[in-house]
Amino acid sequence: MVDDFELEILELEEEQARRRRRSRVVSSFRRDVPRTSKARPAPVLLDHVIEGWGSKGGDAGGEKGVRAPTAKAPTKKTPPLHSSIYETLNNLFNASTREIETERRIKPNNPEFNAQFNYAKNYIKTSKYTLLNFVPYNLFEQFQRLANFYFLCLLVLQLIPVISSLTPVTTAVPLIGVLMVTGIKDAYDDFQRHRSDNQVNRRKSYVLRNGQLAEEMWSKVEVGDVIRMENNQFVAADVLLLSTSEPNGLCYIETSELDGETNLKSKQCLPETEDFGQDVGRIGSFQGEIRCEPPNNQLNKFDGTLYWENQTHSLDNDKILLRGCILRNTQWCYGVVIFAGKDTKLMMNSGKTKFKRTSIDRLLNFIILGIVFFLLSMCLFCTVACGIWETLTGQHFRIYLPWDSLVPPEPAGGAAVIALLVFFSYAIVLNTVVPISLYVSVEVIRLCQSFLINWDVALCYTPTGVHAKARTTTLNEELGQIEYIFSDKTGTLTQNIMTFNKCSIAGRSFGDIIDPRTGESLEISESGTWVRKKTKKSSSNRNANLRTSPEATADLIGPLDETEVNLLSDEEYRQYTRSVDLSHNPYHESSFKFYDHALTDALDASDPSCELFFRLLALCHTVMSEDKNGKLEYQAQSPDEAALVSAARNFGFVFLSRTPNSITISAKENEEVYELLCILDFNNVRKRMSVILKRDGKIRLYCKGADSIIYERLKDGQESLKYHTQEHLNKFAGEGLRTLCLAYKDLDGEYFQDWKARHHEAAISLDRREEKLDAIYEEIEKDLILLGATAIEDKLQDGVPQTIANLAVAGIKIWVLTGDKQETAINIGYSCQLLTDDMLDIFIIDAHTASEVEDQLKKYREEIRNVNATSQPQTNLSVVTFSDEGVGQDTLSDAGEPNGGFALVINGHSLVWALSPKFEQLFLEVASQCKSVICCRVTPLQKALVVDLVKRYKKAVTLAVGDGANDVSMIKTAHIGVGISGQEGLQAVLASDYSVAQFRFLERLLLVHGRWSYYRMCKFLRYFFYKNFAFTLCHFWFAFFVAFSAQTLFDPMFISVYNLFYTSMPVLALGIFEQDVNAVNSIKFPRLYSPGLNNALFNKREFFRSALHGFLTSCVLFFIPFGAYYNGMDQDGRSMADQQTFGSVVATILVIVVTVQICLDTSYWTMFNHVTIWGSLIFYFLLQYFYNFVIGGEYVGALAKAMGEPMFYFTSLLTIVVLMLPVMAWRFYWVDVHPTLSDKVRFKQRHDAKMASKRSDHDMLRTPSARRSRRSIRSGYAFAHQEGFGRLITSGKIMRPRNPKPGAMSNGRTSNLRPDANRVSVVATAPSTVEV
Repeated sequence: MVDDFELEILELEEEQARRRRRSRVVSSFRRDVPRTSKARPAPVLLDHVIEGWGSKGGDAGGEKGVRAPTAKAPTKKTPPLHSSIYETLNNLFNASTREIETERRIKPNNPEFNAQFNYAKNYIKTSKYTLLNFVPYNLFEQFQRLANFYFLCLLVLQLIPVISSLTPVTTAVPLIGVLMVTGIKDAYDDFQRHRSDNQVNRRKSYVLRNGQLAEEMWSKVEVGDVIRMENNQFVAADVLLLSTSEPNGLCYIETSELDGETNLKSKQCLPETEDFGQDVGRIGSFQGEIRCEPPNNQLNKFDGTLYWENQTHSLDNDKILLRGCILRNTQWCYGVVIFAGKDTKLMMNSGKTKFKRTSIDRLLNFIILGIVFFLLSMCLFCTVACGIWETLTGQHFRIYLPWDSLVPPEPAGGAAVIALLVFFSYAIVLNTVVPISLYVSVEVIRLCQSFLINWDVALCYTPTGVHAKARTTTLNEELGQIEYIFSDKTGTLTQNIMTFNKCSIAGRSFGDIIDPRTGESLEISESGTWVRKKTKKSSSNRNANLRTSPEATADLIGPLDETEVNLLSDEEYRQYTRSVDLSHNPYHESSFKFYDHALTDALDASDPSCELFFRLLALCHTVMSEDKNGKLEYQAQSPDEAALVSAARNFGFVFLSRTPNSITISAKENEEVYELLCILDFNNVRKRMSVILKRDGKIRLYCKGADSIIYERLKDGQESLKYHTQEHLNKFAGEGLRTLCLAYKDLDGEYFQDWKARHHEAAISLDRREEKLDAIYEEIEKDLILLGATAIEDKLQDGVPQTIANLAVAGIKIWVLTGDKQETAINIGYSCQLLTDDMLDIFIIDAHTASEVEDQLKKYREEIRNVNATSQPQTNLSVVTFSDEGVGQDTLSDAGEPNGGFALVINGHSLVWALSPKFEQLFLEVASQCKSVICCRVTPLQKALVVDLVKRYKKAVTLAVGDGANDVSMIKTAHIGVGISGQEGLQAVLASDYSVAQFRFLERLLLVHGRWSYYRMCKFLRYFFYKNFAFTLCHFWFAFFVAFSAQTLFDPMFISVYNLFYTSMPVLALGIFEQDVNAVNSIKFPRLYSPGLNNALFNKREFFRSALHGFLTSCVLFFIPFGAYYNGMDQDGRSMADQQTFGSVVATILVIVVTVQICLDTSYWTMFNHVTIWGSLIFYFLLQYFYNFVIGGEYVGALAKAMGEPMFYFTSLLTIVVLMLPVMAWRFYWVDVHPTLSDKVRFKQRHDAKMASKRSDHDMLRTPSARRSRRSIRSGYAFAHQEGFGRLITSGKIMRPRNPKPGAMSNGRTSNLRPDANRVSVVATAPSTVEV
């Protein structure tokens, strides 16, 4: 109780502080000089933009794991965006301005100084309601929905006796039901948020208060507090690291709650504060001043300065621990709180996700608005008719039908007042034409459809046990209307698991397996069997040409090879599938496979080039080694680098350990120790890394990097080697492999010493440090000697080509947005069938200026127009043909896309101009006419802009799929975001609407669940509007016979529960379980997906057809019983022409008719359908009996009396036949004469059991499974696009000392040194970043 009270007090204090900050001008200071700025409104628009892109993103290279660019603070006032009426009113009543915080000033251990700035406390509140405000606040939110507010107004009108002819119960019951269901759901959701908030706020932390450590809840931690964190504890807030238990002020953290990555990352405190140790006295007396950037959402950036003891110390992100991180492998550490609560980077990255609505939702809003106008039109008609009748006839019957005392006695005035009152009365009577239960039914159906996705075992990835998950319940039917898919490449289409496949050493290629009898290449298929590749030149008249700029054309290599696949015999299989035996190497890995024995033969023969090749791979890297249970393991910052070091290890050149000044390897079981002089680390601009080593007095530089970068820096006179290596690079690239060039250079000792001095000067420079270092690196990395190239395979995920082919046949266009190089992306495009040999043209846009981009776009647009103008009409593609002798021959065919088509490849620097307002429509015009689009070298922001461009101009439903943090912006921008649970953490999954484990599951998610959800929702809506119009318009026809007096035809109770009980369950079963064809055929015939692309199953036309059907049904329902019971008598001669009997008969026939109609609409019968349909009929009669005879309703005995007469059954049968016979005839005609593809497939399903033989899979239009050789295009190795650990390695700060001096572990630290630490250093796990 006390804790709850304290949390509520903290919440109120936080709210008060927030309001004070609105009216308070927080000045920015530089040292002691105040700096003022004008107050302005909070940039809410900017906040929304930052929240959209807020996550780990990328720079111009589009690499994974780096930050996205964020907009600068606007310089002009921006009107706030209000997401609700509540926010508008709140801002009206709290009108004030808020100063943007431009700099944060903090003094540790000085709460008085920090309190003046009213910084946010560490209390977290994500919930919306409390016990006191839940009812009013929730009702206020619910009544912002137009339908709820409309029915509230009707309820108020029904409380006026003069107007209402219905009891308020008829509106109150359904309205209260809807509000209660929605309220319970909102309360449960908010209760979960409260539990999460309390769990976080009540976590314990040790805070330094008055020189002593005290245990406090997280919610009581404030900015400027010094806190102690211990191993395996969460970090309470964003803190500046002061001291740790580890050597050199290092600590290790896990960031899984931030980005989903479980690998360890290292942080390091300032050397000046490292000596504090855990001396509470020294830490408590620390009185420096910290000035840093204001709160922002950039996870990988922090800029600040510490002023302490008349010295200035630079602060960066390496010294910051973020809230949500977990301390690992570190006994303790101390830190100063910089950002707390909602100002922490974790909370700023968990901002509001943009609310997504489906196209059906938007159409429903329009339709509901139209129905309201239709209702008002009927009310107006009845008003005019009532006025005319009262004027001509009604005034003469005042004795029998006296006017109310409110009505004027004169005829004209009295008739006008009565007509006006009748307008509101009919608005009440006919209100059921606007279905209040529609929204609840839609939400229930969507929720159940989400459960079906979650429970689908076919969407479970068996190796990891990860199931598909619908993270939202409001977008299911939109999955059946996807027209554009925007996909990341690495980790989404590929596995992001690298394997060393081939290499080129000194102009000789290794890795190919050649059949000595035929000279043909062999390769292993996805199924693990070996196949023979036979290449032949393609015909000279092939029409697929790679189109690009003249400069790029020179780099592209000749004709495309085609592949013929022949299976080997068992004897051949045994002969050629024997992998290289590496068991003699004590460090070999059993999982490593290599099949070219020529490479091991060269190594056994001590070939100097091969040995130097693998020695370079073992030395030139930033991999960290670790001995775990006697087994040597590597921690690399990218899977690419891990694969290369692992390959060197298996071929006998084993990286053993490193110190700040040395690298130790085992070369053919001989230990070699190299002095590490310098690491020239990788970055996304250099695209290469180098190490300078010294051994036996000889200094050598080893370098590896992208082929284009290395070739520019090679020494002259290597033309032959460069030519042969380039041929191998082209060959490797043609197979979709990722390439990397290796080179080296011997250095003179005097030159190196001079260079080292200039390097040190640049490294300590405070002005343009990065530029100076790049220039120094550029100077020494030239005149290199080419050694060879490596080829690594980033394997495609299982089923990617088949999935893409099927989605393309379904009419879905797939765009790949990747940070990879153009050549690598193109090769992957061929591997996954995005690019095919049948394409007429592949356009490449690679210009650097706006005018060049415009010229290329216009040129390609003109070529597309010329081809389209001159091409002959294409015949439709036959998807499948089947015949059944017993049934007759039939053909399943659908308009498939003709062979050929175009593809577009565009680079990131060209995309900058293509996305500009001047050229964006031209770019979209060209791209939208291409079957495939590949965007290379794109940043996360560009990914989102491409998606937004298609959304704005094509008005198409888009889906974005990715697995990394740099895909978050794209996922949030698209109509539907899908996250892949892959190798790059969970940030994409957490930001997504749906998550799957593999890209191939997208096929089933869209073609099965998406199509079914759309089909079910459309069928549900058509039937729902039909039954409501049939029900409501009976009152309208009745008005002509009751002088438009707003007399109701049905029992008020029947009106209240018609949509809730009598007809709700069958239509819910239809919306949840209905399917036209099964899952197998949904995937087998992808063109079944096309109705969703065209909005064919529910649109304005389909709505009018349903409304017209309901209109005609209401006519027949009313007038056939009216004719039968007009002046009708029972068998005893008593009159049956009373209003209650007639109303009961019409109501009963109505329930039977709509039930029969849903039987005709149901294609897939389940137990639930039978129970709900037949159960609803039984429930109707039981409830009628209970209400009338037990409770004593107004219509007691009316239905029982009618059912006792044969006339009731004859009337019911006649009405049902008249209504159902035309429907059945109409449907039979269309299915028999004009069948759709769905009708044909359903026909095939019904007769599959009778077919003599089933069609085999090879008759289907499927994608070939064998790899095809493609155009040979130069490819570049995509290095890990994040700066490595070179600086930490050479500084020694990431190392534990081998022989610590006595007393070195002072300041409360405990020694953890291992007794056998003479070789292998115990280090942190390096972050595993991914390639571009």
